[in-house]
Amino acid sequence: MATQRTRGIAARMDDSADVSKAERVYLELRRRIRELELPPGAPLRREELADELGVSRAPVSEAIARLGSEALIDIFPQHGSFVAPIRAADVRESLFIRTALELEAVRVATLNADESLFSALNKNLETQARALRKADYQQFYDLDEALHATIFSRFGSPRLTRLLNAARAPHDRPRRLALPESTRAPDTLAEHRRVVDAIRTGDPEFAVGAMRIHLEMVGRAVEQYLALLETREASHPASR
Repeated sequence: MATQRTRGIAARMDDSADVSKAERVYLELRRRIRELELPPGAPLRREELADELGVSRAPVSEAIARLGSEALIDIFPQHGSFVAPIRAADVRESLFIRTALELEAVRVATLNADESLFSALNKNLETQARALRKADYQQFYDLDEALHATIFSRFGSPRLTRLLNAARAPHDRPRRLALPESTRAPDTLAEHRRVVDAIRTGDPEFAVGAMRIHLEMVGRAVEQYLALLETREASHPASR
């Protein structure tokens, strides 16, 4: 008999009938990895995942291969697949790619902004503020991602959106770990407001500048976590 958890996962997996089984498995595993529900080093057993998610092994294998290409899973033939450790090189590379894409995206969004965009962004900011008051960092993080996705959607390119999502993947985990620390969450909200205000001016260079500052601050917070990670690895080289 299916457990309540299994039924809940199955319901989530069935939300979009137009999305392939492999895509749904990919999104579910990616969510678990990014939210640290599956921690670094966790084994991924295809048969168990297929049974839990109500699919055959093929979609699971396809999803694992895709996550491997995003540096979220390490695949060792004959030995198995494991959630990848947080690697500083992967994180820094992903930040570089993400910055290049998002700066151009905010330029395009500013040149093509309309009231529907501002309505969506303002609603997001208001909900971010409520989540922050409740210290609901999970919701805040999701809204943070949604705000960037709303801006990026002005490209109107599914291919570029997939590229951005792949680029974000390696630095999502350290960023998620850094968000509740110190004043990073309220600072993030303030930076988001400045980005939206800059888009509203209609000046693309001003908007690019606001987004650049925001992403530099994201990078700074992530670098603080990476410094701790590298110090720990240097102290325990055998654990790598």
